[in-house]
Amino acid sequence: MPQPHVPTEAHSAAAATPASAAPTPAPAAATNIPAPNAAGLAAPLHTAADDDDALLAHGRQALAIEIEGLQALAARLDGRFARAVRTLLHCRGRVVVTGMGKSGHVGRKIAATLASTGTPALFMHPAEASHGDLGMITPSDAVLAISNSGESDELTAIVPLIKRMGVPLVAMTGRTDSTLARHADIVLDTAVAREACPLNLAPTASTTAQLAMGDALAVALLSARGFQPDDFARSHPGGALGRRLLTLVRDVMRPLAATPRVPPHATLTEVMREMSAKGLGATAVVNAAGRPIGIFTDGDLRRLIERHVGEDLRCLTAQAIMHPDPRTVRPGMLAVEAAALMEQHRITSVLVVDDDGGLVGALNHHDLMRAKVI
Repeated sequence: MPQPHVPTEAHSAAAATPASAAPTPAPAAATNIPAPNAAGLAAPLHTAADDDDALLAHGRQALAIEIEGLQALAARLDGRFARAVRTLLHCRGRVVVTGMGKSGHVGRKIAATLASTGTPALFMHPAEASHGDLGMITPSDAVLAISNSGESDELTAIVPLIKRMGVPLVAMTGRTDSTLARHADIVLDTAVAREACPLNLAPTASTTAQLAMGDALAVALLSARGFQPDDFARSHPGGALGRRLLTLVRDVMRPLAATPRVPPHATLTEVMREMSAKGLGATAVVNAAGRPIGIFTDGDLRRLIERHVGEDLRCLTAQAIMHPDPRTVRPGMLAVEAAALMEQHRITSVLVVDDDGGLVGALNHHDLMRAKVI
């Protein structure tokens, strides 16, 4: 005889939602997905692995249910959300995120997102909290507790202790009448009409709602903090954005000793010898004070030969064949800005000068590519 179904953390919010309040499910691409019964459950499913239409229908149905849940979540946002943002914004310590099971996995991601967008945060496992990890929380912290049912034993066991510490407690739950909600200072309602799981068991739509609410908090907080791309880069130095926003010209340029340079009176032969020896594809022409007055590139050499076919060019001087007033950058400039200048002027190399205009190095697109700036 079938055993009666007992609601769990995965779907208790859906079971607690009145049937009249449940939104009409979005139509699926196919009609072979069983609808939930009066208890919110569907019969066990078995779809042949080679039935593309049925597999696509299940996927689309899951996405439609989760979209519905997010739309309802957005419609429910009210002043409590703004209060939660202000509470976390004014927290002088860290936001301690906690949750059990799938809510815990979501909590880890929310803590990571908060930390990377300017709000110091960490994750505390509620079961470990009862065995010493509660010491992670300091009087200057705030706690964000996540539970769909709001009745997770591990979480409800530590909530009274958190309250006794006097730290703000923000709850994210699918049941606003739960134990967690009753103890919280601010409750964010993340209830969903039903899970995307056709059995209405596996946490799917409910965890998506939690994750989205966490993202909403993080985005509102970073906006309130005036968080900028360079702030993001400082917490992501190993990522592509970090390299683009933190790498300076001095970090990737060739030093002066490796930079081809010749005096204005150097012959074309000497110019070619210097370019070949240092492999930049260009040479700076510098005056007696070491300041660049021109540049000559291998492209200039090819065009020179094409214009003077059959002529003896060896007697030409660097000053006669150079491009005067070359483009230059400073060592403290962002490498990505130097890359933009090179792209704008369609050049592959640029000279690096100090504040007095003296040559200190050179940079070309290969250097930028090796540093993964471009």
